Amino acid sequence: MSDSNPHLPKAHQSLSARLLVLTVAFVMLAELFIYTPSVARFRKSYLEERIVRAHLATLAIENMPEQATDDKLGKTLLMTTDTYAIALRQNDRRILIAGGEMPPRVDAVYDLRMNSFWGWIEDAFMTLTQQENRILRIVGETPKRPGVQVEIYMDEAPMRDEMLAFSHRIFQLSLAISLFTAGLLYISLMLMFVRPMRRITAGMERFRRAPEDETRIFKPSDRPDEIGIAQRELAVMQHELRLALRQKDRLAMLGAAVTKVNHDLRNSLATAMLIGDRLAASDDPDVQRLVPRMFRAMDRAVNLCGQTLDYASATMPTLNAKRNRLTEIVHMAGETLTQEHPDGGGKPFQWRNEVPDEICLMADAAQMLRVFENLGRNAREAGASSVRVTATEDADALIVEVIDDGPGMPEQATEHLFQPFAGSAREGGTGLGLVIAREVIHAHGGEIALAATGAEGTTFRLRLTPA
Repeated sequence: MSDSNPHLPKAHQSLSARLLVLTVAFVMLAELFIYTPSVARFRKSYLEERIVRAHLATLAIENMPEQATDDKLGKTLLMTTDTYAIALRQNDRRILIAGGEMPPRVDAVYDLRMNSFWGWIEDAFMTLTQQENRILRIVGETPKRPGVQVEIYMDEAPMRDEMLAFSHRIFQLSLAISLFTAGLLYISLMLMFVRPMRRITAGMERFRRAPEDETRIFKPSDRPDEIGIAQRELAVMQHELRLALRQKDRLAMLGAAVTKVNHDLRNSLATAMLIGDRLAASDDPDVQRLVPRMFRAMDRAVNLCGQTLDYASATMPTLNAKRNRLTEIVHMAGETLTQEHPDGGGKPFQWRNEVPDEICLMADAAQMLRVFENLGRNAREAGASSVRVTATEDADALIVEVIDDGPGMPEQATEHLFQPFAGSAREGGTGLGLVIAREVIHAHGGEIALAATGAEGTTFRLRLTPA
C-alpha cells in the first residue's frame, strides 16, 4: 500500500516527523549544556591571553634602556595589546604603561585568580547581555612568571564580539550535528519501525475489507524483535478470526435450518397432540396407560423447540442498571418458582431467602431475576426439594451463593457446564439456563462458577459488584 493511503497521518503528523523534531530539539538542548561552560571557558582564555600579551609588553619595556622608553613606545605597546593601560607588580616594584595618560574610569573589576566555575559562567552571560561597552580592570598572573601580578584596563566590546562570533559558530555546529543525527535517526526509524508499522496497518486494513479471503492474511517477517513478534501475532489472530467467522457463518446457516426444522416440528407435534386428545377418549386400558407418557414426551419436545428458538433469536438487552436490594430480587424469584410445577406432578419445593436486607447492588432487576429463576429451576428439575440463597459483602465484591439439596451434578455435566445443549444434568435438558445466567452475570461485570457439587447438593457462587 502506498503512503498516500487516506488512513495514514499527514507528513507533519507522522511519528517519524515528530521523532525528527524531537531529536533536533534534544540535541540542541544537549549542545546548550555544552555551550554554557564552553563560552565561559572562551571568555576566561580570552582574558588570560590579554594578560600574557600585557606581560610580554612589560618585558619589552624592562629590557630597553631607560632613555629609550617614551610615550610613543607605550602607546604602540598598548595598541598591540588592545588595552588602555598595563600595570605590573612584582615584590615592591611596579611598572605602569599608560601611554602618557591615566587609565579611564573602570566599570567592573575581575580577578582571574579568585573566580569559580559558576562565577565564570555568570560573568560570561553578563558580558553577552551587555548593550554598551564597559571598561574592565582585569587582574591576573602570567603563567610565564608565577607570582607576578598583571593588571590591564580594556574595552569589553571586542571581547563580547568575539564571544558572539564563537556562539554563532557553536550554534551552526550544533545545528549541523542535530540535523545529521536526526537524519540518521529518521532513516533508521523509517526502516526499522515506521515502515514495518505501516505494513502492519495496511495488512490490518486489507484484512478488514475482506476477512473471509485467506490471501489477505498478513505475511509476517522473520524479525526476532518486538515488531516481528507483533507481525506473527497479527497473522495468528487473523487466521483464528477467519476460522471463527467461517464457523459463525456455518452456525448462522445451521441456525436458520434449525429454526425451520423447529417450526415444522412444532406443527407436527401440534397435530400429534390433537390426535392424542382423541386417543385419550378411548376406553382401551393400554391406550389410557400410554397416552400420558406420550403427552409428557410431546411437552418436552415442544419445550425443547421453544427454548432452542428463544436462545437462537435472543440478544442481550441493554441493561437498565439501578440500585436494587438483592433480597427483593431473590424473593420475587422464589415466588415464581414455588408457584410453578415441574413435569410429573406437584412435588413440594422450598425457596429460602437468606440475603440480608441491607445488601444492595447496581443491576438490572429483571435480568438478575432471570439468573435466580434459572438457577432455581435447574435445581428443582435436577431433583432438589429446597434451595437457599445467601450473600456476603466485603470491600470490593458481593458474594452470592445458591445452594440446593439435590443429588449433585454428574461429571459429564460439570465438564460442559456452560455450553449450550451440553451442560444439562437431566435427560432431555438443554443446559441453556446456565448459559443465559452466565451471559447476564458477565453483562453486569461479574462472574459465576460451580463452587461445589455432590450427594449433599450443589452450590453456585456469584461474584458481583456491590452498590
